[in-house]
Amino acid sequence: MKRSRDFPSRVLYLVATPIGNLNDISPRTIDVLNNVSFVCAEDTRVTKNLLSYLKIDKELVSYHSYNEKEIVDYLIKRIIKEGSAALCSDAGYPLISDPGSILVKEAIKNDIIVSVIPGPSASLNGLIGSSLPCDRFYFHGFLPSKSGERKQVLTKLKSCPVTMIFYESPHRIKDTLFDLKEVLGNRNITIARELTKMYEEYIYLTLDEIDSLDFDTIRGELVLIIEGNNNKDESIDEKSLLLEIEDLKKDFSNKEVLKILLNKYHLKKNYLYDLINKN
Repeated sequence: MKRSRDFPSRVLYLVATPIGNLNDISPRTIDVLNNVSFVCAEDTRVTKNLLSYLKIDKELVSYHSYNEKEIVDYLIKRIIKEGSAALCSDAGYPLISDPGSILVKEAIKNDIIVSVIPGPSASLNGLIGSSLPCDRFYFHGFLPSKSGERKQVLTKLKSCPVTMIFYESPHRIKDTLFDLKEVLGNRNITIARELTKMYEEYIYLTLDEIDSLDFDTIRGELVLIIEGNNNKDESIDEKSLLLEIEDLKKDFSNKEVLKILLNKYHLKKNYLYDLINKN
């Protein structure tokens, strides 16, 4: 067991950066970027522009998915020697559909404190503005670029009962939406684009309505928020399920049985609750 509060005062800051509007940056973020020894950046050009906007002069070290395995030992040694560093992705949080997990694991192994500096998140902004349920959700990030692979992934997610969040690029959005309709059937979906920017827009529709979209207007960074499966999984035999419930109730309370079945099956909570309380 390790507790970060027992580590020496060496820190790797994971810094969330604006996803569009630079005014979203916090005073704490500015303070951290001013005071770290150096900054690791997914794209040094993007981070250089941010630091220039903030009037911060700081050494930038390139850290991306193609070099992270090779450079991680060098970065850990520098943090141990110099005391601190920040990791920034191009927009939003590091590690969320972006590199950084290898560096974080190695930092903890070497008793370096990992501190997250909060900020904007495209996935959460999209979810909250989507009008779809936010109490539970599944974040996937980018789907595969090839249609066949994309459909395989979506088939596995077809029974997912909670709101799903995907990232997508404008040149693939049309094909992805039609794959979603083919595999998932008609669902409510919100397309959130250019979040926090001048042309921010939420498009509320169903997958049956995608034919009416003018795809030439669907530009910029996109977040897709899709309704979960609201139907009970018909592949599960109800009689077998009732027998399983009867058996579980011998050792567990109704509340505990509900929790066990929710974790085991992709079924609606109310449906399971009614079955458990049938007898």
